Amino acid sequence: MPDAARIIAHLDMDAFFASVELLRYPELRGRPVVVGGGRRHQPEEIVDPATGAITRKFVTLAGYAGRGVATTASYEAREFGVHSAMGLMKAARLAPEAVLLPSDFDAYREQSQRFKAAVRSIAPDVEDRGIDEIYIDLTDVVGAATGLGDDAFDRDAIARVARAIKAAVREATGLSCSIGIAPNKLLAKIASDLEKPDGLVILEAADVPTRIWPLAPKKINGIGPKASARLTGMGIATIGQLATTPLGTLGDRFGANTARWMHEVAHGRDRRVVANRSDSKSVSRETTFERDLHAVRDRAALSEIFTHLCEKLAGDLQRKGYVARNIGLKLRYDDFTIATRATTLATPTQDAATIRRVAGECARRAPLEQRIRLLGVRAGTLMRVDEAAARNAALERRRTRDLFDETFDA
Repeated sequence: MPDAARIIAHLDMDAFFASVELLRYPELRGRPVVVGGGRRHQPEEIVDPATGAITRKFVTLAGYAGRGVATTASYEAREFGVHSAMGLMKAARLAPEAVLLPSDFDAYREQSQRFKAAVRSIAPDVEDRGIDEIYIDLTDVVGAATGLGDDAFDRDAIARVARAIKAAVREATGLSCSIGIAPNKLLAKIASDLEKPDGLVILEAADVPTRIWPLAPKKINGIGPKASARLTGMGIATIGQLATTPLGTLGDRFGANTARWMHEVAHGRDRRVVANRSDSKSVSRETTFERDLHAVRDRAALSEIFTHLCEKLAGDLQRKGYVARNIGLKLRYDDFTIATRATTLATPTQDAATIRRVAGECARRAPLEQRIRLLGVRAGTLMRVDEAAARNAALERRRTRDLFDETFDA
């Protein structure tokens, strides 16, 4: 289906982990909050012996010492320059008065399930992209609402559907989200970030020169800090400048394939479809770092991020009802080369500790001399939990039968 006939939304929860914590601690609203601490950073509850009233004493980043990494930051903390994957010691220098809270992934997963169920009640064609973001194909939903068919890009009808989704998410979770809607996934993702928090942005292809081209290239998903720095070194400071740069010039710097991709996305073109993951052959989680990390010097930060990715991957499998027989690792180095390693398991799993252990074994087989700009984990050869249980039962029956035969043949 051509771009003009598609209506794609990208929904991103606003500062998701921090927002979930603010539901628990509403007295922190308006204050800078950073999530990523350990158990020792749990707030202390103080009971007034005279009245029985409970107040909480929160830990701040002031004086923090350790190798922890920020999982996320509230918008108030982001104003000080704090962001996810930043070392907490650096965050403490930027925002010493920010409140530090421990991560509670069980709570985040529960809220993730709620907001996705709320969205699917309105628009079932959803691609799960992580604990706090999804793509939604709204083509049929908007077409049914307008009666105009699939070829209509009716902004009023699209806005009504989007507002209904935002209201359903807030009712289910108490949280806000930002939605970008466009003819493709690329533009929808950029749009969802333009007016955060609680944003709603609708883009058409004709809006690319005015809304997209003035932005920095790093706003394109896939152009990370390293590539952005290279583009800056070439004098390319905006997506519009990238769009007008000759392919040969880009190819000399990035290679022919990357140059063609950059040319296409700079013009707002993207043919990827929203993939409903119910029939997924694999599920993956990956993150691009704000700065390149070294396996030895940044070991603690890498280890914590690696563990979080494995936990998120396990959560994805559990939510979708899958187990995986193959666990893989992906590394992209500072020179943009990629290394992958994988291991096939005798027993399928959706357990975070098992995934972390096996992925760690894969990491030990990968080159770790270069600095790393992207880290990813993948679960492949998926099967439904009930299918795996039936398979295991069949294998057990076969082993029992074989043992029986061997006993009586002896």
